[in-house]
Amino acid sequence: MTLLSDPAHAAACEPQSLAVARRERRTLANALRALAMDAVEQAHSGHPGMPLGMADIAEVLWRDYLRHDPADPVWWDRDRFVLSNGHGSMLLYSLLHLTGYDLSLDELRRFRQWHSQTPGHPEYGHAPGVETTTGPLGQGLANAVGMALAEKLLAARYNRDGFPLFDHNTYVFAGDGCLMEGISHEVCSLAGTLGLGKLICFYDDNGISIDGEVAGWFTDNTPARFRAYGWQVIEAVDGHDPEAICRAIDQARAEKTKPTLLCCRTIIGFGAPHKQGSAETHGAPLGAAEVAAARERLAWPYPPFAIPDEIRAAWDGRERGAARRARWQQIWDGYRRRYPEPAAELAARMQGDVPAGWAAALDQALTGAQQAAKNVASRKASQMALEVIGPLLPGLLGGSADLTGSNNTLWSGSVDGRQDPARGNYLYFGVREFGMTAIASGLALHGGFIPYIGTFLVFSDYARNAVRLSALLSARVIHVYTHDSIGLGEDGPTHQPVEQLASLRLIPNLAVWRPCDAVETLAAWRAAVERRDGPSALILSRQTLPHQARDSAQLAAIARGGYVLKPEAGERPDVILLATGSEVAPAVDAHARLAAEGIAARVVSLPNIERFAAQEAAYRDAVLPPEVKARVAVEAGSSGLWYRWVGDAGAIVALDSFGASAPGEVLMKEFGFTAEHIAAEARRVLGA
Repeated sequence: MTLLSDPAHAAACEPQSLAVARRERRTLANALRALAMDAVEQAHSGHPGMPLGMADIAEVLWRDYLRHDPADPVWWDRDRFVLSNGHGSMLLYSLLHLTGYDLSLDELRRFRQWHSQTPGHPEYGHAPGVETTTGPLGQGLANAVGMALAEKLLAARYNRDGFPLFDHNTYVFAGDGCLMEGISHEVCSLAGTLGLGKLICFYDDNGISIDGEVAGWFTDNTPARFRAYGWQVIEAVDGHDPEAICRAIDQARAEKTKPTLLCCRTIIGFGAPHKQGSAETHGAPLGAAEVAAARERLAWPYPPFAIPDEIRAAWDGRERGAARRARWQQIWDGYRRRYPEPAAELAARMQGDVPAGWAAALDQALTGAQQAAKNVASRKASQMALEVIGPLLPGLLGGSADLTGSNNTLWSGSVDGRQDPARGNYLYFGVREFGMTAIASGLALHGGFIPYIGTFLVFSDYARNAVRLSALLSARVIHVYTHDSIGLGEDGPTHQPVEQLASLRLIPNLAVWRPCDAVETLAAWRAAVERRDGPSALILSRQTLPHQARDSAQLAAIARGGYVLKPEAGERPDVILLATGSEVAPAVDAHARLAAEGIAARVVSLPNIERFAAQEAAYRDAVLPPEVKARVAVEAGSSGLWYRWVGDAGAIVALDSFGASAPGEVLMKEFGFTAEHIAAEARRVLGA
């Protein structure tokens, strides 16, 4: 059998060539099916239906269109491929293995096993070629919107005549579940508005989800829906006909101003003779008998995990990928000679570097902020920090979910990316908290951007799963959450966060900062920008916060997450007051009251509790001496996480109920966030 071994880019998609090659193409697709069946069967766990159903589409896309280099999975101008229906992960792993990525057959055999590179759902960083972590349906599609947006903005800014540094497509596989999830509405609507013409989504319209036939719960007119978003829609694509798939991809690639949805009719579990087309293939192994029957139906006589050499050679994309990568390298080398300054800027952005002089500039800015001693809301202080940071970071890209003026996410150098893509560094996301957050992760994963996004803290709940995923991805995203407590006032308990701050702190790998004044806010921004291994959340006030006095040592100690802001009079404290954000000021006032009574109180500001907890024990014990059991924690939010720091002998001034509608200062008084009440609690724990 002669197999298509090296199709020119799209050339093999000419109808005559495809007619000759249809049988060979099916054999190549069946290699994907066999590996998926075998791995799921060996793991006794997994989702074989989607890989079997989408294998024909994957074969055409990956062998004829996808521009990638298995030897260089982070090449800037590679096409991005996102498996939004991530439960079908064995399709992606099989593609990566067969095309020549550093993902061995042994790793496919270890599917879903401890410390394997092939987890149950694709996880960014586990295997080369996995562009993002998917599984929570719809979020991969949202990440892909961010990637396509990144390509558009970078191309507009850096491409020059004859030097197309950024000219790649973002391809997405998505299923019924992805399109049922509400996030798909948020991001696909925005993608149409932004005209992301290089975003191409393959909708696996197989009519099946876990519970059975989706006709019982998903009767949307999906093509009409996407046309209303401003997408090009290609309907009724036979997902098992290579000619039809090629024609649809060609049409999608020809459209430069609209994203494209390809509605592909497929059979879930294709080739499994007794189970295909049913929910039985969705989320469980086929079983040994059905796998054997599928092998016979697909004319695949080879044993488990065996791929004949000629089939493996036909799949190997390394030579073609290296040639494409080399052609691009010539463009980049010429660009660097012709345009050295933008080239240097771009290289720093794509590497995620801060500019030379960053540390000195931020040190100077922090000293200046301490000297300026301004009393401002921390949301305003955040905007002031952007005025310092923004001019230094061309890759900083901001946005807000229709709360720009409230979040203070706009700074003097902000330019609307929709109106001016070449200079754009700000996006108006509309009321789309969930979608905005997932798009930001896609921007960060693409490279070239440090995204920051804003909404009210209480609305972080809308975005929570995408916030969690940004932490799982270790994405360099900065979440700006304002209006952080009952101190926001009259909008009442629907808008006043209580449990949100504690719940964000529970997310692993999310750095949560709640600064008490303009200086801590700038320090928090600095830490968030410098952090390369995960996202940060800045928790900011609506109300004005007073400036706090510090010496140079205290200024430096902010970066450690917690420090002694107001030391006690004498050799050791009688009581320690721990506070964050807006509650630091009344704790400082309580310190003065207690001092007047001869009680030696210490105030510890904890802008980032997790970072403080990660410090060496000697530093933690110096700030919070273990022998001092009298402690009072103060924070206008849930009390639960504070018991670790105050122990059984301490007290917590917190909020474990909903707030109310009233002026902020009234609420803070009524709920006990006053110097008088804090001092009284200190006396109580001292037994005074």
